[in-house]
Amino acid sequence: MHTVTEQQQSAPWQTTKQVLPQHTDHAGVMWHGTYVNWLEEARLEALTTVGLPYAAISATQMELPVVKLSLDYRQVLTHGETVLLHSWLLESKGPKLRWLSHFIRSDGSVAAEATVELVALDLSGGLAQKRLLRRLPPSLRTALDQLKQGPKPNP
Repeated sequence: MHTVTEQQQSAPWQTTKQVLPQHTDHAGVMWHGTYVNWLEEARLEALTTVGLPYAAISATQMELPVVKLSLDYRQVLTHGETVLLHSWLLESKGPKLRWLSHFIRSDGSVAAEATVELVALDLSGGLAQKRLLRRLPPSLRTALDQLKQGPKPNP
């Protein structure tokens, strides 16, 4: 289990989701793949909020594939529940971009916790010539700095 440390005391990026029938198995329990989809939606929403939609990243022939995913299920989520995702971009060493996310139930309990690691790839030479970017382009570095600070409060 990861906890939010002092370095992540910035406000979390938040996404609210509702467990719909298509997110569940026959018993009404949220399907494991839905967690992964929601993690991606939360990351992309945060990037868009800081001015770097994923389409702009792809337009530069760069991609951010997931290279590691860890998901700790603590409580089931069921059809009809509203879930708040809290996400933080963690400090990283090296080329990996690490996210921590909590799936929070309406009673405030953490139903699941996930860590996701991504890397930046340059695809300008085509898929066969893809290369790991150890130095991120300025637009991505700026967006990541803003993500680490958390969302700006609404006036």
